[in-house]
Amino acid sequence: MKSYMAKGETAEHNWYVVDAEDMILGRLSSQVAAILRGKHKPTFTPHVDTGDHVIIVNAAKVRMTGNKLDQKLYRHHTGYPGGLREIPYRTLLAEKPEFAVYESIRRMMPKGPLGRQMLKKLRVYAGPEHNNAAQKPETLVLK
Repeated sequence: MKSYMAKGETAEHNWYVVDAEDMILGRLSSQVAAILRGKHKPTFTPHVDTGDHVIIVNAAKVRMTGNKLDQKLYRHHTGYPGGLREIPYRTLLAEKPEFAVYESIRRMMPKGPLGRQMLKKLRVYAGPEHNNAAQKPETLVLK
């Protein structure tokens, strides 16, 4: 019995639209990360980009459970001494909801060149409209 190994040039990439309204951020992110990697397909190969394109709309209406909006912090460092910046997720979701959803998914993707290539297939929009209608994306309902 032989193992099937997909090739990058023969991989088929579909387009999906996910409505993030009233979805929990972490659950949405983990499911979208799996779709971007291609783990939902029987042709999944770890070293090849077999994933699909994902368009997320209504990112501003995503939810967080418990007290995470006030207690969970987005941290980054400016590179200067004493440059650690901390922003509560309530502020981050109010000011830059696309960034909050994108970062959540990015941190669940593989690190390295292949993960960055897979991440280019993600598009996040704060509102209900997107500008990828020419690709004829299918609506995908996540659990």
